[in-house]
Amino acid sequence: MFAREGVLALIDPASLPAGARAGLRIGRLLERPTGEGAAVRLAAALTRLGPAYVKLGQFLATRPDIVGATLARDLETLQDKMAPFPQAAAEFAVENALGKPVRSLFASFGPAVAAASIAQVHRAEVATAQGHRPVAVKVLRPGIERRFGVDLGAFYFAARNAERRSMEAQRLRLIEVVETLARSVAIEMDLRLEAAALSEMAENTIEDAEFRVPAVDWNRTGKHVLTLEWVDGTPLSDHVALKSKGFDLEHLARAVIQTFLRHALRDGFFHADMHPGNLFVDDEGRLVAVDFGIMGRLGPKERRFLAEILYGFITRNHYRTAEVHFEAGYVPPHHSIESFAQAIRAIGEPIHSRMAEEISMAQLLKLLFEVTGLFDMRTRPELLLLQKTMVVVEGVARSLDPKLDMWKTAEPVVREWVERHLGPAGRLEEAAGGASEMGRFLSGVPALLTRAANLVDELDAITRNGLVLAPETVRALGAAEGRRRRWKTAALWVIVALLTWLTLLG
Repeated sequence: MFAREGVLALIDPASLPAGARAGLRIGRLLERPTGEGAAVRLAAALTRLGPAYVKLGQFLATRPDIVGATLARDLETLQDKMAPFPQAAAEFAVENALGKPVRSLFASFGPAVAAASIAQVHRAEVATAQGHRPVAVKVLRPGIERRFGVDLGAFYFAARNAERRSMEAQRLRLIEVVETLARSVAIEMDLRLEAAALSEMAENTIEDAEFRVPAVDWNRTGKHVLTLEWVDGTPLSDHVALKSKGFDLEHLARAVIQTFLRHALRDGFFHADMHPGNLFVDDEGRLVAVDFGIMGRLGPKERRFLAEILYGFITRNHYRTAEVHFEAGYVPPHHSIESFAQAIRAIGEPIHSRMAEEISMAQLLKLLFEVTGLFDMRTRPELLLLQKTMVVVEGVARSLDPKLDMWKTAEPVVREWVERHLGPAGRLEEAAGGASEMGRFLSGVPALLTRAANLVDELDAITRNGLVLAPETVRALGAAEGRRRRWKTAALWVIVALLTWLTLLG
């Protein structure tokens, strides 16, 4: 399949031994003639191989550190459009998942309106007191779990053999790549988890004026079926329709960027597949996102890292930007902050001499990761997913407004986060959180000491009753007694330190 589609053109013959070069030449004789590039051919080959390989290609598009930036960008064009499975099979899957006949669950259940590698979507209606309410029903492909299990087994086999034979494969951590893909697919194949992601984002964004998500119908949702509010919005990619309805495309472009940054920084939970096909505009002008199968999370440290990096570039504070990398532990401490700041300045300064439409935050992060590689900064998967999503989001925004000033658009959201979390109010919250943790520790100390004392009493009772112990047991008890005494000493020092601290506070 790969030979026929021309994927072998991606392999550099100079990197192969003589025998392998001959095999490569023979394999390329099978190529079908086409004017398409090798990366496009790879996408075609993956599509022909089936849904698991399509998902592998989509996943590799998020890992430019493994396949390279050019190939990752080309794989983003991979079409995940599959032939729908039969209507009868879909209805059977719904009944099997929800335990009721389709007719009792829905007033109507139409044919598939979209089909992807893992599931397809049907338009249906639910009877209510006010009439019929339209819903979207996402149904998992029958047998998809078994199919993915077989294909993942093949991926594991290939990765293990590659790592045994190649240092480069070990560097790329191919087994870890397959493990990550397996976890991602497992989450996508349990539609209850997608429903939970929708519910969580709905709670996070309940007060957002420019963004919302479809409501989940939990009574008609299970592991293999997800029922949502039907979105009757205008696709964000349909610029003509948006203009005809009076929507301001420049405003929508700013909303896309600010919404994504707000979710990443404020909530640490963002939609990681925000391409135009997953974004709509409702009649009130709000962005509506669908397809929550791929989500990204950032912990407090990663959020602070992102905010301070962006803020440092906005304010041209390159030294602070460098410090953030060291504080987060992303750059080993044996490197010089001054040297790292110099490297960051080489990236940041050219930005301020360019027109707004030439400045790209996604490109900035890409260059930043390239430079940090020189300073032994290890790959952070969550930051790579963030970078990949930012590339897509930025592309969507620029398609709406080619002259969009990315930094001016991002600054209010970034500044708000910095002032909220790193200003006086944030410092007080951080101190209060530390005091709360200390309080929980103090409340647990008496219980720890009580358990230690009870253990000593039990040992004393055993020996008083004249139990004869083996020499090995005596030695073990002696070691335990030594540890107990050390623990008591340590506990006393902790208590003294805490009392001293509390006295000073008083």
